[in-house]
Amino acid sequence: MPLIVVTGVPCSGKTTRSTELKQFFESHGKEVHVVSEFDQIIKANFEKNAFFSGYRYELYCGSKANKNTQCTVHTEINRDEAWKFNEKRPELERYIRDTFDALLMRYEDPDGKNRWDSPLFVVFPGQELDKSAIMSCLFDSEPVVPNMSTQNPPLNSTNLYDLDQVTKKITDGLVKSKNMGVQGAVKIEDFPHLSIDISNVTVQKLMILRRQYLSYCKLHPPDTKQIPQLFIQYLITSLQ
Repeated sequence: MPLIVVTGVPCSGKTTRSTELKQFFESHGKEVHVVSEFDQIIKANFEKNAFFSGYRYELYCGSKANKNTQCTVHTEINRDEAWKFNEKRPELERYIRDTFDALLMRYEDPDGKNRWDSPLFVVFPGQELDKSAIMSCLFDSEPVVPNMSTQNPPLNSTNLYDLDQVTKKITDGLVKSKNMGVQGAVKIEDFPHLSIDISNVTVQKLMILRRQYLSYCKLHPPDTKQIPQLFIQYLITSLQ
């Protein structure tokens, strides 16, 4: 089933756009299931996952592994206007100022250059959403072909300790190279057949990507023997 990820800061119109898309697709004979982030938070105290690029990457991997098409709808809005909308919400759904500002700080905007955020449709309040283009990219395009970095291997074949140690060793080696001023492709210590271009990545970004990969693997554990290759593929994909 094609997937639409609707993402945006609080009170930017995600629910409104989701309803609009649901009505549009149903009018064209499509079955639509809306997974409300707010409902899931109430049920299970979940984090606001769609805020984070890493979680959107997980959704991308799931779609890719199941040979489904996907796109991202980003509901953009002026932050002051979003706060005004927040003040008009029901008390149960309203944020206090500190929480609202914290969520704005933590939000990671989608980037159409990222495979997992593409195709990206950006829409502002009062602007017409190009629903026909969304339908075309979901139903007239071929799904992305799964590869090793996005397929779900057997759940019982992993060892979290090995996962932590291997990814730490690779990340530490890349950080060491960055601190030494190395540019271009770097070979991975103990894994000479693997390399990655570190020219356009910061040390902080490498640390963030490692944490995101560990979080992803808790839900989709890889085969222990494939950890180095899969982690490097994840880094390469994330940095493109």
